[in-house]
Amino acid sequence: MSKLLLQDKVAIVTGAGRGLGEAIARAYAAEGAKVIVSDIDAEAARKIAASLQGASAVACDVRVPAQVEALVAAATQQHGRLDIMVANAGVAMLSPLVATSYEQWREVTSVNLDGVFLCIRYAAPALIAAGGGAIVTMASVTAKAACPLIGSYAAAKAGVVSLTQTAATELRAHNIRVNAILPAFIETDMVKPRKKEFEQMLGIPDFDAVIAQRQGRYGTPQEVANLAVFLASERASFSNGSPFVLDGGVSSSLL
Repeated sequence: MSKLLLQDKVAIVTGAGRGLGEAIARAYAAEGAKVIVSDIDAEAARKIAASLQGASAVACDVRVPAQVEALVAAATQQHGRLDIMVANAGVAMLSPLVATSYEQWREVTSVNLDGVFLCIRYAAPALIAAGGGAIVTMASVTAKAACPLIGSYAAAKAGVVSLTQTAATELRAHNIRVNAILPAFIETDMVKPRKKEFEQMLGIPDFDAVIAQRQGRYGTPQEVANLAVFLASERASFSNGSPFVLDGGVSSSLL
């Protein structure tokens, strides 16, 4: 019987109450990890954790330094170590840049960029204490190519890519790898409700048809989770500071 890829590894997954985070938490648990399911929605985190063997739940708002610090402390107190941090928590909103208020800009960037910084900032010492580990950040293909109406989201995700590369360089000597996942449109609860908004605000009659033309189909949360497992495992031992694009080819094709 082959060894599970993340056997006995201790992993935190933020934003794991639904969507991509839930899929990653489930995939990690299936590969033998002890998962700390974290979400701003405490009840959602508890529900997911209760369905996974060896998992626990910790409520956390990644915008709040003290809460992220407490999240890492909870993992190390419970398991004695931390091996993997997945900085996945994110939010999105649709708005033209010129109609976006500063408060809306900060609402998006504080979660998607500040939150990733705080996860790296507080996880790194615990990973160093454990002798090394992996950090997986969630960026977006919009970090590489513009998409109307999500400028604040795209800017934050571009920042995540840069932050990931800096962290990878600074933490390499401590045997810590830091890599980013850049998905395109994935069929999640964050994307599906916004189809009509895109259609109405951009004058697109059928957003699904645009997806079919540009990236072939929607990606699935499981496909993102599969990559997250790889990046956290020893199979990715020479991958560091890399933006892994997962977009069905949309960023490499004109049509």
